[in-house]
Amino acid sequence: MGGYLARRLAASAVTAFVASIAVFLIVRAVPGDVVAQMLGQVSDPQAAASLRGFLGLDQPVWIQYGRWISAVFSGDLGTSWTGGRPVGPAVFDAFLVTLEIGLLTLALATIVGVPLGIVSGIYEGRWPDNLIQIFNLLGLAAPVFWTGLMLLVAVSSFAGWSPPLIYASPAESLWDNLSILMLPILSLGLLQAAAYSQFVRQNVVTSLNQDYVRTARAKGVTIRILFFTHILKNILIPLITFMGLVLVQILGGVVIVETLFSIPGLGRLLISAIETRDYPMLQGALLVVVVTAMAVNLIIDLLYSVIDPRVRLS
Repeated sequence: MGGYLARRLAASAVTAFVASIAVFLIVRAVPGDVVAQMLGQVSDPQAAASLRGFLGLDQPVWIQYGRWISAVFSGDLGTSWTGGRPVGPAVFDAFLVTLEIGLLTLALATIVGVPLGIVSGIYEGRWPDNLIQIFNLLGLAAPVFWTGLMLLVAVSSFAGWSPPLIYASPAESLWDNLSILMLPILSLGLLQAAAYSQFVRQNVVTSLNQDYVRTARAKGVTIRILFFTHILKNILIPLITFMGLVLVQILGGVVIVETLFSIPGLGRLLISAIETRDYPMLQGALLVVVVTAMAVNLIIDLLYSVIDPRVRLS
């Protein structure tokens, strides 16, 4: 385990370094001139040249990257060009908000989607399966922004309630925090629950059609005993893998819901940085997203040996 972890961490470090180069180049490929945006389209060329030099944009790209990555290795993600605030604390605060949304959404999707998938697989072709398949179809087809808008309109029109406009952290007010995050979590969670349900159903149906399961059922073993002793163990590892993929997808989907519901998370921070061409903020936020995705994949791999002792990490 120790050797495997060391190799994975070394590979992750190399991947993060390559990803940092890609992030740096992609950020600078965003259309628009940051200097022209900051000074206006009609500006003094001398002032524009001075600002470009102050921001370091007059240097070759490889020198700009070298300065930035050196600062990153020292723990400094830079300073925002538009707000003047340090990028590190701003990204960290936004990441905590996004992480809360992601974990609560993952919990909701798992609690709803996994039982639905199990029931759908066990009752394949019968009315419970047909009803759940309708839910899966709607969930997989509906875009998250449409779901969020429909939920917002529904609770406003029929319940006469709307979420708070100002974000509150759990430390400030747990009720206000859950109130403002409830609709975004439902928007993402119900859609991911449909994906969960469909995935679990396919695995349950496949397991039920295995020869040893059919033989056991022919001998009179109940489906409940078969499920908890054999089928559940067989679907746990692919389910954990799928859970990691879902979490990464959720972290990508929060860009939409955070913008829609005015939540100060990492997604909204990215959109704001793109609009203002705030290179340091955009680079720092994207790098955190990449590192988070790699960390999730590493944790999922390590969980394999915990769930199934037969799995050996090498």
